[in-house]
Amino acid sequence: MSNMATEIVAFILTISGWILVCSTLPTDYWKVSSVDGTVITTATFWSNLWKTCVTDSTGVSNCKDFPSMLALDAYIQVCRGLMIASVCLGFFGATLALMGMKCTRIGGSESTKARLTGLSGLHFILNGLCSLTACSLYAHRITSEFFDPLFFAQKFELGAALFIGWAGSVLCISGGLIFCLSLSEGFSRAECSYSGGTSMVTKRHKPGKPANSFYKSPVSTDPRDPAEHSRQFGKNVYV
Repeated sequence: MSNMATEIVAFILTISGWILVCSTLPTDYWKVSSVDGTVITTATFWSNLWKTCVTDSTGVSNCKDFPSMLALDAYIQVCRGLMIASVCLGFFGATLALMGMKCTRIGGSESTKARLTGLSGLHFILNGLCSLTACSLYAHRITSEFFDPLFFAQKFELGAALFIGWAGSVLCISGGLIFCLSLSEGFSRAECSYSGGTSMVTKRHKPGKPANSFYKSPVSTDPRDPAEHSRQFGKNVYV
């Protein structure tokens, strides 16, 4: 029962982290910069993996999609690929977890469900590592440009999407490790059940007395028995 509760906690952690990772893709603020002047001229520049925008003080946003994928910076292309791979790995990890958890009726035997649970944990760990790498790479580019004294273009700061992605990555990796640790427990439980079943079969087929053996009734040695008295009398006569 405790192992089942542990798997449920791990499933909640991984699904929550996967949802957070998925929410970072459409989130606007991967990097943000503000130009402060008067109230009318204040503008906020922000960008994500798909477009760059500017929002004025009235709340009106003007956005421009990235024109060509091949013309993008290499770090944006890498971040796109890692985030998409992270979402796909999380989907397959959730499917395998539903099949391998002990609270479900699908997946097969105990050893098979344990393998599915361990494979699900591996998917979630890779999911967290991909999103963690993407967010860290994007943040490294922002910080390196911000602290570079020779960089004279507009400088940006870390956006909210990066922190959401980091939090989701930590949840996915934590839940995936719990799933992987439950793999050994599942195998040990399967071995115990197998050994118990083997002992029951052995006891059930315990060899008994051979079929062709003759049953010999014990000879009565009671002196009051007439047959015993006659045998003793015959012995005395011959002696």
